[in-house]
Amino acid sequence: MPKFLAKRWFGSHMILALVFCLLAAGLLTVYVQWLFAVVGFVVIAGSGYLAFRNQRLFRDEMEAYISTLGHRIKKAGDEVINEMPFGIVLYNEDKTIEWHNPYLQRITENENLIGESLLDVFPTLTDMKDNELQTEITYRQRIYEILHRPEERLLYFKDVTEFRELQMHYNEEKLVLAIVHLDNLDEVAQGMDEQSRSLLLTNVTGAITKWAQNYGIYLRRFSSDKFLAVFDQGTLEQLEATRFDILDVVREMTSKNKIPITLSIGVGAGIDTFIELGEMAQSSLDMALGRGGDQAAVKIKDKITFYGGKSNAVEKRNRVRARVISHALRDLMLESDLVLIMGHKMPDMDAIGAAIGVLKAVHAAQKQGYIVLDESNPAIERLMQEVEEHEYLDDYFITSDQAVQMVTRRTLVVVVDTHRPSMTIEPRLLNATNKVVLIDHHRRSAEFIADPVLIYLEPYASSTSELVTELLQYQGENLKLDVLEATALLAGIVVDTKSFAFRTGSRTFEAASFLRRKGADTSLVQVLLKEDLTQYIRRSEIVQHTEVLGGSIAIATGKENEKYGQLLIAQAADTLLTMAGIEASFVVCRRPDDLIAISARSLGDFNVQVVMEQMGGGGHLNNAATQLKDVTVAEAVEQLKQVLKNYQGGKLK
Repeated sequence: MPKFLAKRWFGSHMILALVFCLLAAGLLTVYVQWLFAVVGFVVIAGSGYLAFRNQRLFRDEMEAYISTLGHRIKKAGDEVINEMPFGIVLYNEDKTIEWHNPYLQRITENENLIGESLLDVFPTLTDMKDNELQTEITYRQRIYEILHRPEERLLYFKDVTEFRELQMHYNEEKLVLAIVHLDNLDEVAQGMDEQSRSLLLTNVTGAITKWAQNYGIYLRRFSSDKFLAVFDQGTLEQLEATRFDILDVVREMTSKNKIPITLSIGVGAGIDTFIELGEMAQSSLDMALGRGGDQAAVKIKDKITFYGGKSNAVEKRNRVRARVISHALRDLMLESDLVLIMGHKMPDMDAIGAAIGVLKAVHAAQKQGYIVLDESNPAIERLMQEVEEHEYLDDYFITSDQAVQMVTRRTLVVVVDTHRPSMTIEPRLLNATNKVVLIDHHRRSAEFIADPVLIYLEPYASSTSELVTELLQYQGENLKLDVLEATALLAGIVVDTKSFAFRTGSRTFEAASFLRRKGADTSLVQVLLKEDLTQYIRRSEIVQHTEVLGGSIAIATGKENEKYGQLLIAQAADTLLTMAGIEASFVVCRRPDDLIAISARSLGDFNVQVVMEQMGGGGHLNNAATQLKDVTVAEAVEQLKQVLKNYQGGKLK
């Protein structure tokens, strides 16, 4: 028993009281009468006896109580360890089980686990690191949460199967909103009589309705070409597993038409509020349409995934839109003190040609403007040599550092041939002003310049140079183009269309015709695009190391210890595409900046943009690329093969 309890009755206070009583009795004997003293001594002796007796009784009762309580606690502890729904395992340094509670026997159905290897009993624990404090494993169709105490070599097993199933059901039942849009109903219906149009629309609507019924989707039409779809997260996972096959169904059922009907689907998920879900669905649809349509954009919180996009975009631009954009651009230039024009990093002929075209629009508005370019590269080397020899054009090229020093809040920044802030030559310029104009022909990606005042994003165009050429036609009589300036724009169109072989529409030839009238020299275009013999030999070496997957997908690689320019890599991908039977080509090489570059090309039936986006890049349906850090060429090829396998539904054709 603790001392403070043992001294409860005979502590110092009791001793002092007895001494005081004895002294009082002695004084009574001396000064009063001995009879009173005797009575006092008897009373004192009786009090001392009672105090001692009560102290013994208290100690005996306390010891009995503590003994009983200790027994109960020990018994309760044993019962808790033996009966609680938690598994406890002690193991030694060799990860051999030294002790466990009965619960572990019940979940393993093994009565003799002592001495067994922990990893033999629970093989899934092999992946758990020695210093990992918490993990989850699946054992005999049950899910267990493992709490690890490395210092004591102790494991706790908690069955969380019901909780995880409840969590899964909760997530699966979350609301998802989607907007289904018929991309080109008006274009397809042009020239049809009313009966044919109604029949076509009925067939397409019937296919969409049947698809919705098969997946339990509530579908409501709210305009001639739009449907609102309501379903849950579990259904969304099923749709993603089928890669939104309704896109293929509608396209194939209308393939006999001159222009097949395509769908775009915008999906919003992962948010609890209906308003935000609706806004996400609309922004996803805008993203899908901005990428050319015929695809589904699924936005779950901040992550966006694209499906489909198997057909080339149908040309939808009209001269009214080009004229409106051109006049708006001119007004913005007139309101600005300075115009800075920049393209993407490692600019190509299209980016520089478009930048020169915008510069001429600045001059037509009688404003001051400059093109931002830090250094040349093989893709534009010959053009920049011509610019240096030009009478005045070289004076309008400045570095990014000079541009940062010149920019103010009243400066207009025009971005050409890209819409991704990280890809621009100088991203700081975008934050230094609130007046940014975007002119681009690439399909819209998840990364996008924030709040531009004017957007001319047309994935149907062959090139940004084509878009800029159309805008120049409405810049007024002050616009003047000399031979080199017109030729630079034409060269941009020629490069991106592979000499008018790919992504070429009627507007492309109209733009080229306008430039030809302005003095563009086709022979000078050939000079600007001439290829060096050494580069040709190196490209042939890359093509020589080609592996063909599934009979139609070519993957070529450069040597691990050699570095190749971006232009050379892109040209090798173009060369592979000219080979018989090749529908898509990928070239993987190391660039001078030690990044692993992958250039991808296709004839249109294979969407290389989706493949490159899954590896952090982007581009067009038939022209895309990406760059990878901290990997070897061989590792990049393995990543590419895995993405291609997933794209083909688990197997390559």
